[in-house]
Amino acid sequence: MTTELEKYKREFLEHVEIEKGNSLKTVNNYDYYISRFFEFAKIAEPKEITDEKIREYRLYLNRQPGVKTKGQSAGTLKKNTQNYHLIALRSFLKYLMKRDIASLPPDRIELAKIKERSLDLISSSELSRLLNAPLTLAKTDKKFDIEKKLRDKAMLELFFSTGLRLSELCSINRDLDLSKDEFSIRGKGEKVRVVFLSDSAKSAIRDYLKSRKDMDEPLFVQYSKNEGKNKGQAGKSLSGGRLTPRSVQRIVKYYAIVAGISKKVTPHIIRHSFATDLLSNGADIRSVQMMLGHANISTTQIYTHVTDTQLRDIHKKYHSK
Repeated sequence: MTTELEKYKREFLEHVEIEKGNSLKTVNNYDYYISRFFEFAKIAEPKEITDEKIREYRLYLNRQPGVKTKGQSAGTLKKNTQNYHLIALRSFLKYLMKRDIASLPPDRIELAKIKERSLDLISSSELSRLLNAPLTLAKTDKKFDIEKKLRDKAMLELFFSTGLRLSELCSINRDLDLSKDEFSIRGKGEKVRVVFLSDSAKSAIRDYLKSRKDMDEPLFVQYSKNEGKNKGQAGKSLSGGRLTPRSVQRIVKYYAIVAGISKKVTPHIIRHSFATDLLSNGADIRSVQMMLGHANISTTQIYTHVTDTQLRDIHKKYHSK
């Protein structure tokens, strides 16, 4: 039998999906985090959500095992993961409060304090080697397919030119208007923003599209491993599918190795490089926030810790040798 609380949860999830326009993945995450609390608390009505239940739940979360990574023990659930659970619950309580349903006020839930986030960055010379890696490989490896090289070059240039998220880049179709220096992209929360194309990115995309022999809709497509079976040309056959986020991650990792970069390199690190490059060259943080598609400027402010050239200049000028 469905409890009153379960009914409100279902209505909240529908609100998140329809009124707030969040993705199904976000809706599913909310469902998982809130359901986990209900399962722990064993309650049936909103008024049964109390300070004591929240305190007990936080202790429970803090003692849960974390995810085991290579070379490291699992430990306990990370603070930011604990906060995901609490944020979802707090959003649910806000929804109840707006509907005048008696329950715990959402501001009674405080998030766990976490360490200030650190940035994984690559140097400008490493970035340059990464962007040029497809061309470098094409010169040294005669078996390397030219279409793949042009695709990967265009992809890397587009990442750095726009600061796109991985999912955003994978969603782009080939009808991009390269006569303009900008295009619109739909990002998190279905929000649309404008991103900008550099000359090198436009040139790389043009070269890639000229090499394409197919009419598939996606800008970045997968190439079949079964060379020549579909189109009769070795290395030119298409799987017909859009390049997946996981495939893009593998491609970026591969070229980082080709470029001789020992650090971990991901699409998100290229996004970091995009932001720090703008700030280092004098862009204001509000503009960078808009280009990155951050809802909150506090998310963007992390980049100021590594780009404050003014503080460095003051240190050099006034600090005693």
